Amino acid sequence: MAAGPRPTGWVAMRLGFALWLLVLFGAAAAVAEQRAGPADAQPAGRAADSVDLALVLVTDVSRSIDDTEFTLEKQGYAAAFGNPAVLQAIKGGAAGAIAVAYVEFASSFEVRTVLDWTVIGDAASAQGFADRLQAAPRSYWGRTSISAGIDRGMQILAESGFTATRRAIDVCGDGTNNAGREVTEARDDALHAGVSINGLAIINDHPVSWTYAHVQPPGGLAKYYRDNVTGGAGSFVLEVHDFRSFGEAMTRKLVSEIAAVPPDGRWATR
Repeated sequence: MAAGPRPTGWVAMRLGFALWLLVLFGAAAAVAEQRAGPADAQPAGRAADSVDLALVLVTDVSRSIDDTEFTLEKQGYAAAFGNPAVLQAIKGGAAGAIAVAYVEFASSFEVRTVLDWTVIGDAASAQGFADRLQAAPRSYWGRTSISAGIDRGMQILAESGFTATRRAIDVCGDGTNNAGREVTEARDDALHAGVSINGLAIINDHPVSWTYAHVQPPGGLAKYYRDNVTGGAGSFVLEVHDFRSFGEAMTRKLVSEIAAVPPDGRWATR
């Protein structure tokens, strides 16, 4: 005997349940897609990026650098990244982009990655990096552990995930290593890993008595940097005697690092 028609309420209930399942599965799929992103997407500035240079700017903010000098440093960095010569050097590379991170150090336990990796390939990205750098407050005022700054630079280079033709650490400071492990040990570890280290030695021509040996080592600070801090293929040291010329020196330094050509002779030390 054929079954009679189902009650209207039962059919409506089954249809409602089916619609509820469709909505539930659709929402779950949307959430999963939002979390995963497109199939070929990679986190910004990471393994998907190929750059000509991965560069860590490692800057001394120890107590021998006063707040006025620190401000001039930051302004100098901003001016350098906004300079057309730097942008031209970046665009002249095979990838047309570099990756930059910024670290401040004082003593061995006072090291901070102020700005993590930023890919710079045009004026907008360069200006954005410069603006964030200028806005960041000073990190420390302690002693001077160049070795700790280099070690942090090596750490974030290892973790960057970039495919980089060259890797370099750019050390900027006004004194010798007087805290943490021997700076030559940190330098040698970096060189063995294929990372070059360049230096910008800020010469204090009028040191106070208690900082004299620190900022005016035998033979001068530039020699100290050459002998103990810098090394690797094409490495060099620039020196400046005035924080107000820091931006111009940093511009020349960046152009040399990005283009892999020696700096001119105005600040370069042999």
